[in-house]
Amino acid sequence: MGIFGSFTKDKKESLDKGLAKTKESVLKKLTRAVVGKTKVDDSVLDDLEEILITSDVGVDTTLKIIERIESRVAKDKFLSTNELNDILREEIADLLGENANENAIDFDLPKTDHPYVIMVVGVNGVGKTTTIGKLAAKFKAAGKKVVLGAADTFRAAAIDQLVVWAERVDVPIVKQSMGSDPASVAFDTLSSAKTNGADVVIIDTAGRLHNKINLMSELTKVKRVMQKIVPDAPNEVLLVLDGSTGQNAFEQAKQFTLATEVSALAITKLDGTAKGGVVIGVSDQFSIPVKYIGIGEGVDDLQVFDRNEFVDSLFR
Repeated sequence: MGIFGSFTKDKKESLDKGLAKTKESVLKKLTRAVVGKTKVDDSVLDDLEEILITSDVGVDTTLKIIERIESRVAKDKFLSTNELNDILREEIADLLGENANENAIDFDLPKTDHPYVIMVVGVNGVGKTTTIGKLAAKFKAAGKKVVLGAADTFRAAAIDQLVVWAERVDVPIVKQSMGSDPASVAFDTLSSAKTNGADVVIIDTAGRLHNKINLMSELTKVKRVMQKIVPDAPNEVLLVLDGSTGQNAFEQAKQFTLATEVSALAITKLDGTAKGGVVIGVSDQFSIPVKYIGIGEGVDDLQVFDRNEFVDSLFR
């Protein structure tokens, strides 16, 4: 059994509540698109295309979904509008499955002689520090020894916020003063974690995008210095995106994937937006699995992403 366990009824209800705004927007538009029609025709598909794009699924991913549905219409000759929800659920789940890390649904940390290192990246304001804090709480609840590293030394507020989370969760944190070398903080964090037998290290990094070259250099240096302690560090590079920003999340993903090798996504703040389609589009366009979604303020509102449950919540 992994650290998050199975997808419980409570988690399902929380997911439904968190995605309510996106679901209401999509289903209302979908209902209007098929009213008075009995079959999925070009007119319905045109309306569906507009619905998906305005839900921030993205143009390229939307066209991919429409093409898949068109293929089914051509093969089956007749698809009723009553079947459209089921078809959408199937095709979008399949699309998400192409980039899914199924182990993210229910997983244990690999057995190694060193800590599992997660480097967290993302711009300021997306919920990066909160996501780190919630992850620390989840890992600790699963019996893991966690150490946090405050390597976003560009902003004093980032260090202070992470300290607050470390105290709240009651896990150790390694920090230096504002303006310190982020790589030095990462080195000290891994050194401390390895000495003290930690299971998980979560490293916060600066969220600056104004100069991509500097960001790339900084992240590369942090990784290189960490590898002096843990040769294969980081084991995971987690990009945190704010789902409520819609298309801006795509641009952030583009910049960070150019700057470093992102291996997983955490998409936050989905409970306050009708732009939940960004989860589908970003994963598809960048071929990166969504590992976590944030659907509320509570610790339990950071959920391990289950593509089937996500799609069911949107189209059921």
